[in-house]
Amino acid sequence: MTYYFSKTLTLNFDDAVQHTVEALKKEGFGIITEIDVKETLKKKINVDFRNYRILGACNPALAHEALQIEDKVGTMLPCNVVVQDKGNGKVEVAAIDPVASMQAIDNPLLKQAAETVRAKLKKVIESL
Repeated sequence: MTYYFSKTLTLNFDDAVQHTVEALKKEGFGIITEIDVKETLKKKINVDFRNYRILGACNPALAHEALQIEDKVGTMLPCNVVVQDKGNGKVEVAAIDPVASMQAIDNPLLKQAAETVRAKLKKVIESL
């Protein structure tokens, strides 16, 4: 089982980030964290890196449900979505597969909740 699903787009990087954020909103996700890896690596260790953004996506209702099922699941939240420049006018958008990441937790109710999140994230990626 793969731990993510992805799609490669022919867009500039900033447009890909914007389209991804809009697609996430349509499925009830907000962005609660955003990490600009390129900027961070340059600032912290003076390394040049490609455009690479980690979006911490959260659907509040689904996060609340998961936290009621398993109170330590917050260690695995939010759902990360990566937008990265692959060169030659291509940008890849990849989302975590929450079912794969939740395999470490033996709780059938949590697996059901993760499947709901998976369906929504897949819909986001497919819509791009």
